[in-house]
Amino acid sequence: MNADAIDFSIIGPAFLAGVLVLATHVPLGAQVLRRGIVFIDLAIAQIAALGVIVAGLADFEQAWAVQVAAGIAAVLGAFLLTWTERRWPEVQEAQIGVVFVLAATGSLLLLAHNPHGGEHLRDLLAGQILWVRYDQLLVPAIATAVIAFIVFRFRNYLGRLAFYLLFALAVTISVQLVGVYLVFASLIVPGLAVRNYPESRRLPIAYAVGIGGYAAGLVISTIYDLPSGALIVWCLAVLAVAVYGLGPVAVRERKIPVMEGY
Repeated sequence: MNADAIDFSIIGPAFLAGVLVLATHVPLGAQVLRRGIVFIDLAIAQIAALGVIVAGLADFEQAWAVQVAAGIAAVLGAFLLTWTERRWPEVQEAQIGVVFVLAATGSLLLLAHNPHGGEHLRDLLAGQILWVRYDQLLVPAIATAVIAFIVFRFRNYLGRLAFYLLFALAVTISVQLVGVYLVFASLIVPGLAVRNYPESRRLPIAYAVGIGGYAAGLVISTIYDLPSGALIVWCLAVLAVAVYGLGPVAVRERKIPVMEGY
């Protein structure tokens, strides 16, 4: 344990990156839970990560070129999932799972002969949030503001395609900042924590869970020299359980099956 290791010049941009991710992922996560397509974020995030890997293999060194490659991959994934939902809506969750597995295994195949492939893949999954710098956040901040405005302004009017495209763009921005695991946790965990709360209180409390999870995870990981992304996921989960446990109890209708002969 080393409390002196806390360096706010490092934690500051990392925390701001987390706040930017939460700005769009908390409301989008609520939509994901409402639509019942929980694993879409993993699939789109993995597709975006696949785009990053392809950009690396093509020797795209500029950050904007990598971002464009990830965005194109994610948007193509969004179009694919829009088509599958329209064509076979009854098995959409299964189709999302298949797309995720294909993107994940495709990444493994592309990095099979790369001597640093394992490290690169780990960085895409777990993220390198502590390496984020303030100058990297300008473009993501502008894009996040635009996406957040559209999500909040038109959240009740987003069709299937518009939702998938917005989702793809938001995930493309976040996956390179925080990694696939934190993308999933930021989308789903805060929404799960507040699902029994009144509608008017869900969003503020979900944001509080997200911000608290990122802050606690960054500080604790710095003190104990632990992987920040993984610890933030755990902090989000612990806070979510606490908030859910302290919240109102959902009234569920219990149906007792009647067994023949009784």
